[in-house]
Amino acid sequence: MTSRDQAADTATADPGGSPRRSKITPEREQEFYDAVLDQLRECGYDAVTMEGVAASTRCSKSTLYRQWKTKPQFVAAALRANRCVRFAGIDTGTLAGDLREAARAAGEWSSRDSMLVQALSHAILQDEDLRDALREALVEPETQALEELVARGVARGEIAADHPATRFITAQLIGVVRARPVLEGKYADEEYLARFVEACVLPALGLTDPD
Repeated sequence: MTSRDQAADTATADPGGSPRRSKITPEREQEFYDAVLDQLRECGYDAVTMEGVAASTRCSKSTLYRQWKTKPQFVAAALRANRCVRFAGIDTGTLAGDLREAARAAGEWSSRDSMLVQALSHAILQDEDLRDALREALVEPETQALEELVARGVARGEIAADHPATRFITAQLIGVVRARPVLEGKYADEEYLARFVEACVLPALGLTDPD
């Protein structure tokens, strides 16, 4: 850590002597978020501590407590800061092509996100903010992106707007990513998800052209 980072991690006080929240650069803040998420994946939620994150990022634990107060608040903030739309930018020109590309993209991040969900599975049942943060970071962005893929398919006339299978696409793709580690002890990698889309998703939509 540089002297600038050390200074940023140090609490300041106003002229009256009252403690003031320390100033942390966006880059340093992201470093804290990355550290807590990495520890979640590796050790599980219960094993993560503010002290451990402080040690791994070479800052004082008081800095973390001043910024985030509690571990659940810290983890929730890290989840929200790492909100990422994995399916962003997918537009092959056909709905079948888009869903195949979505399967490839999902396979790239399935292991990391599955580890994160597994690490938080018990904690989110007890903490509403954690549950909401997990949905904002990993569920809602993907749901919206998949709905946009389908909407473009409808606009192109590839499927009917009221096709009954469209409402289950998100549940199919995200569900199989979450379920395979439990059912088979393996992550849903790109090859597995590609076969799943060909065998289950596309036939359900009537999109069986091998293009």
